Amino acid sequence: MKKIITICASASHYKDVLVIEKELKKLGFATKIPQTARTMQRSKNFNVDDYKTWYKDKKDYGKKTKLILGHFKKILDSDAILVVNMNKNGVKGYIGGNTLMEMTIAFHYKKPIYIYCDISEDLQIKEEVYGLKSKFIKGDLSKIKLG
Repeated sequence: MKKIITICASASHYKDVLVIEKELKKLGFATKIPQTARTMQRSKNFNVDDYKTWYKDKKDYGKKTKLILGHFKKILDSDAILVVNMNKNGVKGYIGGNTLMEMTIAFHYKKPIYIYCDISEDLQIKEEVYGLKSKFIKGDLSKIKLG
């Protein structure tokens, strides 16, 4: 049975997620990705603001809640997570709050956490990222080893 990797990332990195998902499949892994990444792929619209409707209408935060819970379930159903953390707004290896929550779920359930890129020493949550025993793979997916 194929090992399952759930990819976690900031929505601004979803184009990269789709490329990396293909590479993981070539390496023999099954993958799970954020629902919005798949929606973006189908629509070919990668403008994040078009999906985060709760910014304009606070009543839409229920959508965000459903997305969070849905991705948590994917993490529970997987063997490991891969955090795709490209640069964002001048921050090297950006990891945001939502991705940190996903990492925390993986850590709590003893799922290996792989991080695609190194992080900036200025990243506000670097202490937590390092504390979750994350494995940095420096863009080399062959470093993902699942028994």
